[in-house]
Amino acid sequence: MTTERRRFIVKAGGAMAAVAAAAIVDAPSIIAQPKVQWRMSTAFTAVFDIHQGAAHRLAKIVEETSGGRFRIEVFPAGQIMGPFECFDAASQGKIEAFMAGSYYWVEAKKEPAFEWFSTVPFGMNPEGMTAWYYQGDGLKLWEEAYAVFNLVPRPGPGVAPQMAGWFRKKMSTVSDYKGLKMRIGTGLGGKVYVKAGGSAALTPGADIYAALERGVIDAAEWIGPHDDMKLGLHNTARYYYYPGWHEPGTMVEFGFNKKAYEALPVDLRRTLDHAVAAVQVYSGADFHVKNATALARLKTEFKDKVEILQLPLPVLRDLKKLAAEVVREESEKTPMARKVHASFTKFQALVGPWDHIAEGAYHQFVAV
Repeated sequence: MTTERRRFIVKAGGAMAAVAAAAIVDAPSIIAQPKVQWRMSTAFTAVFDIHQGAAHRLAKIVEETSGGRFRIEVFPAGQIMGPFECFDAASQGKIEAFMAGSYYWVEAKKEPAFEWFSTVPFGMNPEGMTAWYYQGDGLKLWEEAYAVFNLVPRPGPGVAPQMAGWFRKKMSTVSDYKGLKMRIGTGLGGKVYVKAGGSAALTPGADIYAALERGVIDAAEWIGPHDDMKLGLHNTARYYYYPGWHEPGTMVEFGFNKKAYEALPVDLRRTLDHAVAAVQVYSGADFHVKNATALARLKTEFKDKVEILQLPLPVLRDLKKLAAEVVREESEKTPMARKVHASFTKFQALVGPWDHIAEGAYHQFVAV
């Protein structure tokens, strides 16, 4: 073997040894990257597949995009805590995350501003809500409102537009709401019914069917055709009204314990934030298709039992006037509510005319 060849082999071997040594030195830093395990409890039972599906999809995206470094275990309501205990549990650090609706906490936390982060009667649609969060001040104000509770909020999937609900009698004028016992959330929409002369009852989802069938309540709203049919509401009342004026842009929320969120490495924090946005897309598509499929079933399989009706325009106009009064009254109760309402109203005034020009007239035309 020539001298030059021996010299080359020695140098090459030394270089390879150096690379191998460097790899060995670096390996522990790769292997030792901390793995994060979170628990998330939702306010929804397992029967509500769109909601639970969104929570599980978030966990799947986070685990896949982090290479298994970040895992979130999801629990439906009732498994490790009651449906309305998850906010405080995440706030106190008993769990790291929850999924619910921000308007659930208005009464308990004495903060009406939370309503606007979920939906407002005659407010924006899910697309407008998302734009307000990310292009307006919505998310910044939401973070400010939740900071005092040691929570970081993020918009979850949109579950809207919704239906106006199931009624045992036809609704011809706003006076038909007088004395009406309606199952509806105790949020702004429920307050509008009260102002119209009715009463609002927050009947749990699992109990709506029995209450409506026995006549304990006269009407009930839940979400839309898919979820309503899972509860069997199409077997309890004949008249199914639209549009869902009380929840036109309902957005579910994800909430994260602030200390746990800020303790995440920067890349995992960004992974979580982008996963939330991805869930909005996937779950929005799921909601859209499942409701379209359920509506088709109502129109065919149940056409002799169910009438799908639009609320008369005079009724909608009267409800809109009452809603404006309710929203104004609630917005004046706290400084945060005033600030959030001002931001929401300004943003809706910006995007509303575009919605009308871009989509409103088009949808009216193609429906003819």
